[in-house]
Amino acid sequence: MAILSDTELKEIIEEKNAVYTDRGPDIDMDLQLGPSSLDLRLGYEFGFLDTRSVKALDTRKMENYDKIRNTRKTTPEEGMVIHPGEFVLGSTLESLKVPNDLVARIEGRSSYARLGLIPHAAAGFVDPGFEGQITLEIQNLGNVPITIYPEDRICQVVFETMTSESEQPYGEKTDSKYMNQEGATGSRLDKEHR
Repeated sequence: MAILSDTELKEIIEEKNAVYTDRGPDIDMDLQLGPSSLDLRLGYEFGFLDTRSVKALDTRKMENYDKIRNTRKTTPEEGMVIHPGEFVLGSTLESLKVPNDLVARIEGRSSYARLGLIPHAAAGFVDPGFEGQITLEIQNLGNVPITIYPEDRICQVVFETMTSESEQPYGEKTDSKYMNQEGATGSRLDKEHR
C-alpha cells in the first residue's frame, strides 16, 4: 500500500468527490491540504452519555444506550468544553466518499495532542466504499479543560492504495451500519450480526 501525495489527493477530491462538504464553509485546499494528508474540520454536533443514570453499559444489551445518550449542537463562536478525563463524540464537517480501490485513515493532529486532547481515539480505519461524515472519539487526557470549536482543523485524513479494487465495498456488506452517517453518531453495536 502507498500513501497518496498532495497531487493525487487533489485529483481524487476534484474528480471522485472523495472529500466534500454539504454544510458549512467549502474546503480550503490552500489551508487544509498537506504533503500527504488533508486536514478535516470539526463539525457542529457532539454526543455524550449521561453517566449518572446508568450503572454500566452492557455491550450485549444496548437497549438502554439511546436512553442515556444526549446530543448538543454548538457554533464556531461558542465551542465545546472538554473537561479532563471526559469523552465525547464529535464529527467531521467534511464527508468522505472512499473509492473502491482506496482505504482512508483518520489521524489526530499533533497540535491538539500536545494539549492532551485526543481528537480521534480509535476506529481510524475507513473501508473502501464508505460514504459519510466521520464520527470522532474525542478525549481530554490533560489536566485542564480544553475548548474546541466547530470548523477548526482537528484531524487529518490519509488515503492509501490497495493491491486491487474491493470485491465487496463497505456499503454492499450486510453489516454496513454506519453508511451515510451524519453528525456525532453513537454506537450501533445493537445492529451488529453476532
